[in-house]
Amino acid sequence: MSERRFIQVILPLQLEWEPFYCYDLGDGAEPLGEGDRIRVDFSGKEYVAVVSNPDAGGEAVRIGIDRIKPVLQKDLGLDRVSKTELDLWRQVARYYLCSVGEVYKAAYPAGKTAEEEVKARIGERLRKRLEEKERMIARARKPETKERYTRERDAILAEIARDAGERPRSSAPEIELTQPQSIAYSEIKEAFKSGKPALLRGVTGSGKTEIYLKLARETLDEGRNVLFLVPEIALSRQLEDRIRELFPCELQVFHSGESMVRRREAATFIRTGSYMVLGTRSSVFLPHRDIGLVIIDEEHDPSYKQDNPAPRYNGRETAIMLAKLHGAAVVLGSATPSLESLYNCSVGRYSLVNLTARYYEAGDADVEIIDTIAERRKNGMRGSFSLKLIDHIRECLDRKEQVMILRERRAYSPVVQCEECGYIPKCKRCNVSLSLHLKTDGSGKLVCHYCGKVMDFTGTCPKCGGKLSPLGAGTQRIEEEAKELFPGARIARLDSDSAQSRRNGTDIIRNFSSGDTDILVGTRMVTKGFDFSGLTLVAVLQADSILSQQDYRADERSLQMLEQFRGRCGRRGRKGLFVIQTSQPEHPVYKSLEGDLNEKSTLAGFLAERKLFGYPPFSRVVGITVKDYNLTRLEKMSGDLAAVLENTPLNPGVSIIGPYKPAVDRISNQYIRAFRILLPKDRSLSENKATIAKVADSFGKERKYTGHITLDVDPV
Repeated sequence: MSERRFIQVILPLQLEWEPFYCYDLGDGAEPLGEGDRIRVDFSGKEYVAVVSNPDAGGEAVRIGIDRIKPVLQKDLGLDRVSKTELDLWRQVARYYLCSVGEVYKAAYPAGKTAEEEVKARIGERLRKRLEEKERMIARARKPETKERYTRERDAILAEIARDAGERPRSSAPEIELTQPQSIAYSEIKEAFKSGKPALLRGVTGSGKTEIYLKLARETLDEGRNVLFLVPEIALSRQLEDRIRELFPCELQVFHSGESMVRRREAATFIRTGSYMVLGTRSSVFLPHRDIGLVIIDEEHDPSYKQDNPAPRYNGRETAIMLAKLHGAAVVLGSATPSLESLYNCSVGRYSLVNLTARYYEAGDADVEIIDTIAERRKNGMRGSFSLKLIDHIRECLDRKEQVMILRERRAYSPVVQCEECGYIPKCKRCNVSLSLHLKTDGSGKLVCHYCGKVMDFTGTCPKCGGKLSPLGAGTQRIEEEAKELFPGARIARLDSDSAQSRRNGTDIIRNFSSGDTDILVGTRMVTKGFDFSGLTLVAVLQADSILSQQDYRADERSLQMLEQFRGRCGRRGRKGLFVIQTSQPEHPVYKSLEGDLNEKSTLAGFLAERKLFGYPPFSRVVGITVKDYNLTRLEKMSGDLAAVLENTPLNPGVSIIGPYKPAVDRISNQYIRAFRILLPKDRSLSENKATIAKVADSFGKERKYTGHITLDVDPV
């Protein structure tokens, strides 16, 4: 009697990573390998699972052979998950306190797997057609018949080759660097020799991208592949045009703004061809092969962090994990590096490379701070614009130059209020005010920016019948005011409303880049690493909203955003102007931008404050969020969890803060309480994290509260 074979698998589910998900291959079955994908039944539902242990006979005996289900389908025609991918999944799961199944689900979501199965079936049909056509050619007697069959066979071969992603290599010209760029490039290469990631701190407009592309060219010439990460889709769209000129055959773009078909094509292509992937954080989970270089642009950007669902990973840190698995070099770049990365340089983990000269030898943009309170007192404001800023914009437009305006709130108005009774409409499902959005026909809607609930805006107070009026201005209202103030200007808006589709977002950026737009109004997405040659004036309206974050990173993030925005203007040798409208003109962040505070002293001050309170980079943070539709139960459970955590034997130096109400304490009818646990960065870090995860999991199971508690490692 032939021997039965048993395997263990990873399922795309939030299951504990324990070795008991065994399946039976049957008597005399051909063995499977680690990473093979098969179809199995789990709790009455079919899943595509990944083989994690192809020889699980011992585990099967321990569990009980009679309890083990058979595999439903072994030959799905799907590509094998590589050992490197599996190793990355396990590292991410360990570090971010989630299951390997959740990482698998993120890497191979159901839609992607379904597309792969369809493609596999099409591929099988093509192979069968090819075999049949070869037989028909062999049997053909007439020359014209044989010629026709041969043409049809060649068409099938071409289709198979196209699906396999077979393309020629690009023959791009050599990338020339300036002397400062060449020095920075050499220092980066030295860092690579020492095995350290290189942090390229280059002032805005210094030409960091040229250095990235030269490094990428060399890596591809060596026969290895490149991953180029950016934090935002909008930034990738501008970079795509630039990179495709140099690497038309190798470039693959991967982010959520691409269609499922294009993402599938990218994933298919990198399994076979020489490639350079340009993508956002999710591209770290592609089936990469032999990566030689990982580029992480704008490494400070919080958009690299995934908030929901699990795995709640940071794309920057995960990309570094991926690079280590491939033995790849890493270069991180930013004009305003994160304190964590600067700290890593100070302790020798990274090598710091400075690039202080702008590519076109222009100096930093001048900074002008306008006190809006003082301006209002002397009648110096016109809506959201000060008269001083209006004059600057008009002078800029007269010179045929461009203007960019930042307002850190989308919609027409973030709040509406009754003029009679003071009532402010709030979302019935979330503890937040509704924002007013206006349509082109003048009608409006009130929208919750947290749960997406939409209500018609009647303009009448439901409490007293008074008039509801907008308070404050979002990007939509700023755009309207700008059109009234500058009627001859071509004005556009870039925010998550106007850039919902790939085409709209791309067109807005390209029109501004080509000079077809004079004034661009937008949210923080306009502060990213765009390069616009005609832009000489950037302005922030109601800048205090940027400083109002309730977080220990608030000043650092504000300074980074404002410095990044400042760097958008004054390129191509022109001197730029950065205008900040604020009611707090003496704030240290603004003073630092003006040059009144030394950059080193500002950063040293941030670090000293972090060290005093034990915040990162001197510690690690694990956030715990508890959600419940029942407020009374939430209060009790979060209080009980706090007591359990306080009595948990953790290593010295652990600090538990909470439970506390976050700034938004109810979303989609769920009430929220939060914890913040500070863990010292010592040898006990991994042990402490694992203990916290175990305590939270046990608490949920014992109290029948599973699904209400989530963990977030290194929240932003």
